[in-house]
Amino acid sequence: MPAVTIALETPRQAEVLRLLELSDAYAASLYPPESNHMVDLSSLEKPEVSFFVARRDGDIVGCCALVDAGDGTAEIKRMFVDPEARGLRVGKLLLQALEARAAQLGLAAIRLETGIYQPEAIGLYKAAGYAERPPFADYQPDPLSLFMEKSVRAAA
Repeated sequence: MPAVTIALETPRQAEVLRLLELSDAYAASLYPPESNHMVDLSSLEKPEVSFFVARRDGDIVGCCALVDAGDGTAEIKRMFVDPEARGLRVGKLLLQALEARAAQLGLAAIRLETGIYQPEAIGLYKAAGYAERPPFADYQPDPLSLFMEKSVRAAA
């Protein structure tokens, strides 16, 4: 089985756009528009964003972004794994890459918002040590959203 590699890459790639479209459709199938908090492609290209791509045998199978909030924290956005690649631990590898990047950047914490109807994502985050917290930044309380945070240890 080919290994999965994770690297910082540009989000403006056809295979990434396909994943973002799949992610949008999946979220739209679970939640009303007011409970979907997606960022668009141009937001992923900003300097404060570290965008990671997972590849298996050269093909893009997952992606995620770490958005530096400028206050010592960052938010995970657009974490998505191709349904064809589920079970290969791609999400866990992406999360580890995000956390390593946050430590390199000297951030104190990583935050996220995910939906309550995504048990796999919630399980991934909880297993990695993320704890529930109140809404942050511009988020408002939403019964369909779960907000989580994890402290980051600085890179040695």
